[in-house]
Amino acid sequence: MALRASPFPNGFVAGIHAVGWAFILPCFWFLDRLISVCKTTTLERSQRLEQECYLHPLKVFFGSIIFFILFLIAAPFAFLGFLLWAPLQACRRPFSYHRETPSSPEMETHTGFELVGKASFGFATANLCLLPDSLARFNNLGHTQRRATAIGRRIVQGVCRPHIRIFVDSPSSCGTLSPSNSILPTGHPCTYGATDKQDHHSDSAEVSIPNSNSHVVCVPCNDTEEPSTEAPTPVLNSNQNSNQEGRAGHRTAPRVLLSQGLRQEDNVPWEVSSLFPANVDILCLEEVFDKRAAQKLTQLLRPVFGHILYDVGVYACQPPCGCSSFKFFNSGLFLASRFPVLEAQYRCFPNSRGEDALAAKGLLSAKVLIGQNKNQKRVVGYFNCTHLHAPEGEGEIRCEQLNMVTKWTGDFQAANKQPNEDVVFDVLCGDFNFDNCSPDDNLEQNHCLFEEYRDPCRAGPRQEKPWVIGTLLEQPTLYEDDVNTPEKLQRTLEREELRKRYISPPVPVEGIPLVYPENGEPWIGRRIDYILYRESSISKHCQTEIEEMTFITQLAGLTDHIPVGLRLNVTLDSDRAEE
Repeated sequence: MALRASPFPNGFVAGIHAVGWAFILPCFWFLDRLISVCKTTTLERSQRLEQECYLHPLKVFFGSIIFFILFLIAAPFAFLGFLLWAPLQACRRPFSYHRETPSSPEMETHTGFELVGKASFGFATANLCLLPDSLARFNNLGHTQRRATAIGRRIVQGVCRPHIRIFVDSPSSCGTLSPSNSILPTGHPCTYGATDKQDHHSDSAEVSIPNSNSHVVCVPCNDTEEPSTEAPTPVLNSNQNSNQEGRAGHRTAPRVLLSQGLRQEDNVPWEVSSLFPANVDILCLEEVFDKRAAQKLTQLLRPVFGHILYDVGVYACQPPCGCSSFKFFNSGLFLASRFPVLEAQYRCFPNSRGEDALAAKGLLSAKVLIGQNKNQKRVVGYFNCTHLHAPEGEGEIRCEQLNMVTKWTGDFQAANKQPNEDVVFDVLCGDFNFDNCSPDDNLEQNHCLFEEYRDPCRAGPRQEKPWVIGTLLEQPTLYEDDVNTPEKLQRTLEREELRKRYISPPVPVEGIPLVYPENGEPWIGRRIDYILYRESSISKHCQTEIEEMTFITQLAGLTDHIPVGLRLNVTLDSDRAEE
């Protein structure tokens, strides 16, 4: 059964809710502007110095007075709106759902398993810090609506580029081959920060979506044999472009060079990329707290991701959901999928504390329809995203939340499991707010969750693989010249001596000096954004292999996190499937 678009049971309730929110919004906006006019980012301060602008104190003085007066005028209307809005939260489903109708049903299903018994799936996660503008400024990020537009455009630019693969037709290495950047669509990148002027002329949520093409180039090592190029096939998503290899008449190459800059260590191909991976299938975003920003992202992403869950979480007092306090903000989770969402469930963490208790952080679980296998059995996948407790030094709370995540993912899959279907992936991702190098995060690093889910970047508790890069940026340096564009941030992350200046260092235990790194190990920094996958819960005749792990710099200057991507190859053993 398809999910209902509206979070409310009928249009009458939705209408009353809209009226209540319309009374609240002006007061909320005036308060947001009152704080924003008094709080500036380092980028705005540097721009004022360059422009020799000395009128800022007057702007702060008169702006704060005007917005304070408007706030007081709007407050009584907001109170009336609150009396309408708050009780209706009890009958609100904890997410909104947008479905973009495809031009044909085949466009949102995967034919890989049905044709060749194998498929490739791309996942990505990013913390965007799309708080109300006044609160985002405390993280040195402003202009939430502009950033939401720029982020949406950049994601579309990355995931819609051609998926280029180069095959070397030899059992031995013939040298590194890479696709030229000149064949990638460049367009006009969405920029923010030092070059923000290009993007501020239009706040429209419309964006053109280029055809996403898959280019496969076979290069023989024998100089007497001519290279052959497979004609690109236009597709809307990766459901048909990266999983057609191996059919009759296609050559199978023993070595694959996936993209420029790709490296391989510990059997995990990885790269630092200035673009989002091509043909991401499911995207999880965190800290999309602002409703208008969520709507802009939905408008921008919907031509690519036809199924979107946004405004995820509960508001006000919600005892049935187990949330312990009044919630001013939703969970901030945002899920965009190319595949149809069959079932979805949100659970709120009941143990939040301090400022984190103002938001309805929790777990969003979704079951998506992939397609069919060779035996016409339905193929599905499970995708879970979360955002854990943030304050440092409160590992006990995060461990309790990890316990809930482990239980809730199992409960969701048990409740929605069907006998005549194959499960081909089970992925958990999000901002966990702890890393694998800080002594202060010792409890979380040893949690049993990592015995169930595999972390491609983790060698063990307190031990990262040497190629891993931290994902939490130092907020005061977000706009410095080394990191203010995707290309510059990419170069910086690849150089350890520069990376130390811009990635947050590990958190020491209070009272104990920090020694980091130890024993000549590389400097990695805090990696708090995770993509994990579980093999024990998928069908027994499926085999999973990591195709690529990506650290993404395309959102440089737009967020204080580095997005991460993971692509999995899944092979379905058709002989065992028939047993």
